[in-house]
Amino acid sequence: MKLVLKNPESLVSKQLNVVKKELPCLEAAWHYHAQYELLYISKSTGIRFVGDSVSPFAPGDLVLVGPYLPHLWRNDSSYYDEREESNVKTIVIKFTRDFIGEDTFDKPIFSEISKMLEDSKYGVCFGKDMAISLHDDLIQLVDLSPAKQSIKLFDILHRLSLTKDKNVLSSSDMRQSTSENSERIDVVLKYISDNYASYIGLNDVSEIACMTTNSFCRFFKKMTNKSFTQFLNEVRIRNASRLLIQDSKPVSEICYLVGYNSITNFNKQFKQIMGATPKSYREAI
Repeated sequence: MKLVLKNPESLVSKQLNVVKKELPCLEAAWHYHAQYELLYISKSTGIRFVGDSVSPFAPGDLVLVGPYLPHLWRNDSSYYDEREESNVKTIVIKFTRDFIGEDTFDKPIFSEISKMLEDSKYGVCFGKDMAISLHDDLIQLVDLSPAKQSIKLFDILHRLSLTKDKNVLSSSDMRQSTSENSERIDVVLKYISDNYASYIGLNDVSEIACMTTNSFCRFFKKMTNKSFTQFLNEVRIRNASRLLIQDSKPVSEICYLVGYNSITNFNKQFKQIMGATPKSYREAI
């Protein structure tokens, strides 16, 4: 499995494509494509990877991903076991910069939209209030005619560009032009997201990637802009933050559920990544 450049003919011939997905996983591979993508999670939970960003997602998650930026949304493992399709609903909107007309966003009056599209090379996440205000528009977009879809998306992008309730995700520009040196990253990311609650050693992932540990460390750093240990800690802590909000289990139990054997180390990593102790984080929500 590899980092995939997605460019199906059905999308090449269209400047705008809107799809409602109700199957778990959303995508099977860490991938990128030539279109912009606005992705809205109406139902389901899991973890998303956008560039070097790792974060949990839940209903209300709304993200704009720019062209050639690697990304992956993966549902929690329970979704694959239970196969409950009714628990997943996602709106995926792929579009080109000229979907509403050539050079439209180069006009000064649309400078805010142009800036947002430029920022999307890092991935842009919008706040929950903004997502809630756009919920009906995003859900209904699927059933509109192509002309009305274009008009509605233009309005949605305009509203998104004006909100202050947004932030970029990836700390660096990780846009891809080729997939020649990314043959192994997908299987590694999938393994981490599926097994983060268990012990994962450097030797384990190096073996999965069919590389020596030294070569794997260099490869992983190049592909994700983070060390393997740093990335694994982020996956575990981001999942812990979600459990602290959604579950009433004690902090000590959540510590072990996300793969830590030491509550001291868990607290240290949590504060380093989230900026607060697990207890303070839960109380502040």
